[in-house]
Parts: sequence; structure tokens; C-alpha cells
Amino acid sequence: MKQKTEQEALITLTALCASGEHCSQEMLDKMTRWQLSEEEQARVMEYLVKNSYIDEERFTHAFVMDKIRYNKWGRRKIEQALWQKRITKDIQTKILDEIDENEYLNVLRPLLKSKRRCIQAKNDYELNMKLIRFALSRGFTFELIRQCIDGADEMNPED
Repeated sequence: MKQKTEQEALITLTALCASGEHCSQEMLDKMTRWQLSEEEQARVMEYLVKNSYIDEERFTHAFVMDKIRYNKWGRRKIEQALWQKRITKDIQTKILDEIDENEYLNVLRPLLKSKRRCIQAKNDYELNMKLIRFALSRGFTFELIRQCIDGADEMNPED
């Protein structure tokens, strides 16, 4: 990636932020790759934040909702992704606590139902263990998984 001036970086990043939500860390990573000095990075970041191109809470809310609805992720996996993006714990907690448990259940139930159809298992115990491992890998809590698996037998005994 070629080196950019502070002005070029500012123009590129404002255009990028205007087209979608981004967090501070993503912008800092880009500026580091463009070999901007720390002072230049600080000035660009100050402009982006002051002019609402970057808003960590707004980004976090959009990120969380996208990951739940489109990627079918659970809370744990989302927390890990937010940690990697260096979103502060207080913003993470605030946004994630706003999400109703039913939102996760509405994602997890069809996910497990679909997965149940393609799993081969010798017995119900093995089937349930495979479903649990799958859902845990998607970041769902054991309590939510248990709720869905326990309720699945009553809802669809044929699946």
C-alpha cells in the first residue's frame, strides 16, 4: 500500500466513513499502513470524531445487529470481535445488554433446526452434543442453547 499524505488520508477516510459505519481502530490501522505519523493520525481522528464520521456507540450497535441478523452470531462471538476492534468494555456491555434474549433465540432456533437435519448421529445424546458444539462455536451461551435444544423435541419430533 502506498504512502498517503495527511490530506489524502482525511479525504479517503471521510468518504469511507460516510458510506458505512467504521470504528476508530479500523481507521488507525489504515493510517498506519499509509505510514502517517502519530501526530497526523491524531489530527485526522480528531476531525473524524468531532464531525461524527466515527461514533463508537453507533458503530457498535450496527455491528452487533449485523452479526446477529446476518452472520447468526451469539453474544460471546460478538464480544470477541468487538474486543479485537478495541471497542471499550462499557460500550460493548451497554449495546449488548440492550439486545433482548428473544433476538438471540429467534436466530438460534432456526439455525439449530437447520443443522439438526444435516447431522448424522447414532443417538439423541450424540446429536445434542454436536448441536451444542456447533452453537457454542457460533458464540451462543450454553443456557440459550439448552433452552432451544430442550424445546426442539417438543416442537419438531420428526426433525
